[in-house]
This record gives sequence, structure tokens and C-alpha cells, in this order.
Amino acid sequence: MLIKSENVSVVIGKKEILKNINLEVNFNDFVTIIGPNGAGKSMLLKCLLGFFKPDNGQIIKSPDLKVSYVPQDFISDKFMPITAYDFIKLNKEFNKKEIHDISEEFKVNHLLDRQISNLSGGELQKILLVRSLIEKPNLLVLDEPTQNLDVSAQMGFYRFLTQIFNQKDLSILMVSHDLHMVMSSTKKVICLSNHICCSGEPLAITKHPEFISLFGHDFANMMSVYKHDYSHQHEGDSFDWFLYSKRALCRNLRFINRRRSGLFRNMEKNGLLWRFFVT
Repeated sequence: MLIKSENVSVVIGKKEILKNINLEVNFNDFVTIIGPNGAGKSMLLKCLLGFFKPDNGQIIKSPDLKVSYVPQDFISDKFMPITAYDFIKLNKEFNKKEIHDISEEFKVNHLLDRQISNLSGGELQKILLVRSLIEKPNLLVLDEPTQNLDVSAQMGFYRFLTQIFNQKDLSILMVSHDLHMVMSSTKKVICLSNHICCSGEPLAITKHPEFISLFGHDFANMMSVYKHDYSHQHEGDSFDWFLYSKRALCRNLRFINRRRSGLFRNMEKNGLLWRFFVT
């Protein structure tokens, strides 16, 4: 066990944000927390990381726990002249060889001399991850890491994250609204709606009544078609999560976060839209 919550509850004003949350992250786990807006996902992370003290319950941490945290929002200042390399070593005792070794391992060394203000959203997320990995954590925590990325950048980010999980001896705890991506990359899903609705392997939760209640029958059926393989080898394109049910997806776009309003536009831009409508 790396970290766990026992009967954690949070009440703000008269609103119950979290209710009796029991969660455990073990060594070599890849756990993703999903749920609608206002479900308490980010609050749960804050409690686990010690940023917020719950009203009831407790957080138990392994003495060996070493966490690196990638926050939900990171906005680089256009007027801050700093390269990716200087940003990585900012306020840290990293030596040049450590930075170049891990940057080369994950193929981001070509970004080191660029100004962080000139990086794309996907490139910046990779730099943030590399900076986190240099600290040699055994738990990597990410809060909505792809919320400002277009579809193509999301796909690249999750490939990058899967590579990290496969190559590094660590666990990942992530909050995400990208349900399709979650099904293709994670080992365990926790569906949160102020309480834990259901949890388990990705395919198993799509059959749970509370998951269906939150996201709809068609969406659940579409997700359940996906065959997850923990070796991360999939039939066809490993991120062909668009293909499962074009009709169900079109009917259920309303269940996707409203920040996806540009989904079709982004897919068309990246040459993916046609795959919905071919027979």
C-alpha cells in the first residue's frame, strides 16, 4: 500500500462534497478517478495529498511514499523568458546529466532549449511530467492533465503516460474526464459522484448500474466494446477508441464534458472525423 483513504468525508457549508470515501493505491497501480463535474474528484486528490483536511476519516500513507504532483492548471507566462531546461531545474537540485538522460529516454530532449511559452499544450505537459519523474517518485498524481489539449495532443499524451507506466517502477493516480482514453490506458477505474459509485477494471464498471445511470446505456455499451489488455497491446490502432459505435457516440456527446464542444472540429482538423461515418 502506498496511500489510502478510510471513510473520508468533506462538507463545505451545507454541501457534502465527499462521503465515506475508501480508496487504496498500491505499488504498480494505475488508478483513474472519473465522474461528472462537481463529483469531488479534485477535492479527493487534495485530501490525499494533504492540501485539505477532511471533516471525517483519515488518510494513511506508506513511510516510503514519494509523490510527484502535476496540477490541473499550469499557465506559462509569455513574458517569462525561461527555457524548458531551466524550468525543469527551477528550485531543484538536478544536475545536467539527469535532465538530459531522462529527456532522451522519453524523447523530449529537442524541447529543452525552447521557451516554455512557445511550447504547445501537449509539449508543456510532457515537460511537466519529465520534471516530475526526475524526482524519482513512486506515485505520480495528475489532475485533469489533458483538459486544455486538443484530441491529437490528448492521444499523444496518453501514449506518453503509458510509456512512463511501462518503463518506470511507479504507480499513477489520475483524475480524468477522458473516458475513452481511460478505458485504453488504466488498470483500475473509480467512478465518483460525491461517493464511490463503482470501482474496478475498466470493462467491469461499464456494466455497473450507477455508471450507466451517470453516462447512459448507449455510452456504457460503446465503452464496453473496448477490449483492454494490460500489456497495452490492442487490436488495430491502440487508440482506435473512436470506432466502437459511431451511432452511440453521436447520440451521447451530451455526456461528454462540455469542454468537448470542439470535438468534431478538432477531429476533422486531425484527419479523424471521417472514421465516424465510413461504413
